[in-house]
Amino acid sequence: MKKSLVAIAILVSLFTNSLLAQNNRKAGSLGREEYIEVEKNVKLHVTDLGEGAPVVLIHGWPLSDAMYEYQYAYFVEKGYRVIGITLRGFGLSDKPGGSYNYDVFADDIKVILDKLKIENATIGGFSMGGATVIHYVAKYHAAHVSKMALFGAAAPIWTKRADFNYGFWTKEDVDGLIGLNNTNRPQLFATFGAIFPANETSVSAGHGAWLGTIQAQASPYAMGECLKTLRDSDLREDLKKITIPTLILHGKLDKICSYELAEQMHLGIKNSKLVPFEKSGHALFIEELGKFNTELLNFIK
Repeated sequence: MKKSLVAIAILVSLFTNSLLAQNNRKAGSLGREEYIEVEKNVKLHVTDLGEGAPVVLIHGWPLSDAMYEYQYAYFVEKGYRVIGITLRGFGLSDKPGGSYNYDVFADDIKVILDKLKIENATIGGFSMGGATVIHYVAKYHAAHVSKMALFGAAAPIWTKRADFNYGFWTKEDVDGLIGLNNTNRPQLFATFGAIFPANETSVSAGHGAWLGTIQAQASPYAMGECLKTLRDSDLREDLKKITIPTLILHGKLDKICSYELAEQMHLGIKNSKLVPFEKSGHALFIEELGKFNTELLNFIK
């Protein structure tokens, strides 16, 4: 009996000490969620690093927030909090059926910034993410943000039409891309991979392979639905609603989102500054990495 009581006492002591150790342990993380629920059964992946003034980054099609690897490293080192949001359907975020348009994306971003209690952030978006950011700022009157940055943005309109003869793509061209997505997605990746950089050497083979692994995580359904959104959306009215300071970074040699689009955005957004990247195609965040990070940092400052 005494041996049993001694054994029980030892177990209680060990359990108590374990609890005390857990309570006294300093958390290794900053206590931030990596996955945030934006609606029932839909969670988005969020990279949330560093401490300081917030910088929110939205990726392009068909990438994820992982594309900003070299921005995370740079801005955390400079004393900023960097928050990369992966849109539904891409990367490590949930991939539900349903709508994939700028309204849904803007609503998701709003939920995340509400939950994180972000204020006075700089929000930036690349390609389709740039169009998403434009719609977010216009729809929610720049809630949580005080500055906007656009990188090779697919805006204000990605496809030509009777009253907008800019860019490279017609609606018929995009219909072809949708067909390719639904029958031969590897060929679609190869097609875009060939025109993503300014030339064959401006993005290394290693970086190209890295981007390829990110793209492969995307939902084929989400990719197709987003191509429809890119094909059909007109954000010219949204541009008129934006009053916060805006930085436009765009490659002069961009074969996906023509530099003409950057000029149209600059004309449509009152308080905007356009910075051309002379040596870059669509991959300006890699092709001229140093300039990209420096220009964005100077704008945020």
